[in-house]
Amino acid sequence: MIVFRLANKKYCNDLSGSGAEMTGGRWNFKGTKLLYTAESRALCMAEIAVHTPVGIMPIDYYLITIEIPDYSNIEQVDPDNLPDNWRKFPYSKTTQELGEKFIEANEYLYIKVPSAVVQGDFNILINPGHSDFNEVRIIQTEKFNFDKRLFK
Repeated sequence: MIVFRLANKKYCNDLSGSGAEMTGGRWNFKGTKLLYTAESRALCMAEIAVHTPVGIMPIDYYLITIEIPDYSNIEQVDPDNLPDNWRKFPYSKTTQELGEKFIEANEYLYIKVPSAVVQGDFNILINPGHSDFNEVRIIQTEKFNFDKRLFK
């Protein structure tokens, strides 16, 4: 399976999940490594856009194309099974607890979770501590230029 990630040049080869570990996120508490990726380039862009202050143009970003094993049996979070407030910011503890359980169980390499930004799209969260993580590989890294109209 191919997934995508947008990252600043400094971090474009880092698949360790340390960024999420330092800051925490919608699906993990601070202190837990988790690699956030998306099923599409467009979702990657939307995820960066919502975290960028209005009027600030993200610069020096790279699109990382990542190959992960395509398992038929993966864990997936159904948005209908989440509480009504799961998309709120700051993040809901409910989603963070789900991510923590995924990491602690260490049963799957990745989990498919609904995007809070683009309804109907999904992010793929990768567990860097899983035994199959050595099969995750970057297949392409390319400079990514955001459309300035998104950040007016």
